[in-house]
Amino acid sequence: MPGEQSLTADNPLDRERSHLAASRSALRAMRADVEALDIRDVTANWVNAAVLQSEIDARIKALADLAHTPLFFGRLDYEEGEAFGGEEVGHRFYIGRRHVHDADGDPMVIDWRAPVSQPFYRASRTDPQDVALRRRFGYTGGELTAYEDEHLTDPAEAQTSSKLLQQEIERPRVGPMRDIVATIQPEQDEIVRAGLGGTVCVQGAPGTGKTAVGLHRVAYLLYAHRERLARAGTLVIGPNASFLHYIEQVLPALGELSVKQATVDDLVAHVPVKGTDPATAAGVKGDARMAEVLRRAVRSGIRMPTEPVVVVRGSRRWRIPAYELEELVSELMERDIRYGAAREALPQRIAHAVLVRMEAAGEAPDDRVQDAVARNAAVKAAVKELWPPVDPAKTVLRLLSDPEFLASCAEGVLTEEEQKEILWEKPARSVASAKWSAADAVLVDEANDLVHRTASLGHVVLDEAQDLSPMQYRAVGRRCSTGSATVLGDLAQGTTPWATGTWEEALTHLGKPGSRIEELTQGFRVPLEVIAYASRLLPEIAPGLKEATSVRENPGAFSVTEVPVDGLTPAVLAACRQALDREGSIGLIAADARLPALAEALAAAGLPYRTLGVGVPPAEPGGETTSEVRLTLVPASLAKGLEYDYVVLDEPAAVVDGEPDERTGLRRLYVALTRAVSGLAVLHAAPLPEALRTA
Repeated sequence: MPGEQSLTADNPLDRERSHLAASRSALRAMRADVEALDIRDVTANWVNAAVLQSEIDARIKALADLAHTPLFFGRLDYEEGEAFGGEEVGHRFYIGRRHVHDADGDPMVIDWRAPVSQPFYRASRTDPQDVALRRRFGYTGGELTAYEDEHLTDPAEAQTSSKLLQQEIERPRVGPMRDIVATIQPEQDEIVRAGLGGTVCVQGAPGTGKTAVGLHRVAYLLYAHRERLARAGTLVIGPNASFLHYIEQVLPALGELSVKQATVDDLVAHVPVKGTDPATAAGVKGDARMAEVLRRAVRSGIRMPTEPVVVVRGSRRWRIPAYELEELVSELMERDIRYGAAREALPQRIAHAVLVRMEAAGEAPDDRVQDAVARNAAVKAAVKELWPPVDPAKTVLRLLSDPEFLASCAEGVLTEEEQKEILWEKPARSVASAKWSAADAVLVDEANDLVHRTASLGHVVLDEAQDLSPMQYRAVGRRCSTGSATVLGDLAQGTTPWATGTWEEALTHLGKPGSRIEELTQGFRVPLEVIAYASRLLPEIAPGLKEATSVRENPGAFSVTEVPVDGLTPAVLAACRQALDREGSIGLIAADARLPALAEALAAAGLPYRTLGVGVPPAEPGGETTSEVRLTLVPASLAKGLEYDYVVLDEPAAVVDGEPDERTGLRRLYVALTRAVSGLAVLHAAPLPEALRTA
């Protein structure tokens, strides 16, 4: 029978602990070997030395032995004489977060991303993949305390669920997000190991691990395609800084230190964002049609020539007639290349036309002559007149300030009402003084790409993607135009008025139409009672999605309590105290407008807390929840993507009313309801949304 093994005098646990100790010793030796490298005589100059030293420093950091992070979490024993991938392999492999070898180079721990590790996640009784035994290990504070065996080829052994796997899934959440290498499920592993060549979109219900899957896919791709991605770069894009702080320790724990993180606002920070847009204006600015408006705006200054260009060289004058110049300009316009690239090409085209005339006259000009002609004052003046320089920010400034210019660029694209919606009431005098909104910054980024091509990365992970506008998708797509992407999200959690309608539409805006779409519905985080309660909202907020299930055996604590209006805040405080009696993190989630009153009440009650996004040093990942201060006051607008062991939800009706429309409000409520890992207490004085009322 499979099952968890505890410590006895003669069981194999001591041998496993010995292997762990030996593996840690080998890891320290690997790090010491790198630290002892002397590069003084192997580099030609100080630049090469600096580059090599930085690589060595990164390697040393990647080989750190994290005391409370298990070095290995599983073991595979193969059938006698079996081969893997066509090659003979050893009979036993320890699966862990990184590769560790002994002094002879023999592996002591196999990286979880290696092909030989895949059966740890995929093997089953129906498809054992040559695995005779799969062993999982249990740890307490970094110490190996238990193990659990599955004999996949033994028909006499009854199939039972893994206790250690369940314990790891249900372990209390304190601090930043953890990796899930020990608990990756087969359907998740299939996504994690998807190839670099294609984009994968993951529709995941709350608690299905879609964020972790995306991060682990990055780690896998860096393992399988390290050189290519080292050149091109990788990026994780999250919805806000708090979310990025929460997840930023996952990849370093897996030994990956080079992946950058950013929000969409970070990517498009060409102008300072000082203002906000009404929802209707933001919706128009985020519409994909704005790309055509901006294209017209950028090209609006192009003029057809009316006079020839005359180039004087020595005693000779070379004349390019207006009709020939018009052909050159028309050709560049038809090719639809970047505005800046075309502007750089035009003087060379004019110069080439001059050289053709020189050659016809018996001269033998070379490339140096052509470059000199391209720099001629007459040619430069003609280019400035025909294809004038464009400043992207100034172009967008004019578009949003000048009704006539906007009308000419938006004719047949935007209605008159839509044009009025996005025009600034008070035109700004300059780029620096303008009160740019987040949506405006995306427009500037689009204009900037029309002028100068945006550099592409090798792989981009886009999380909480359902909230992006089409123009934001375009901004992200530019960052992976020659690479691939992992798109993560949940249509039911779209909390912007322009939230994604379908993933097919989103992928088209991203520039990745026809990409693979996977749906995760098996939850590992949210208790079954809680997800079932929240799923009552699905028919109204996302009728096409499947209802999520949960594998958590712990039913969790769940309650919905109606209280008098004057008793709401005291009841919330009492629920927080009750949650603090338990182990783990506590999130008090409330409508943004309710935060000041709740903060005052918490302070008066002497309950230590932190407010998400306030007073948390950027250098302290996950610092909103610590062992000393376990209660976090969370504005509903920032709750997405986060998780707490226990959630106290204050006044659902206020969460719904805080959004511009009911559907968005119900989606925001769905997010708040599904942040709980072990328990949820809902307290309300106002009536609940109809779908949540007791039948």
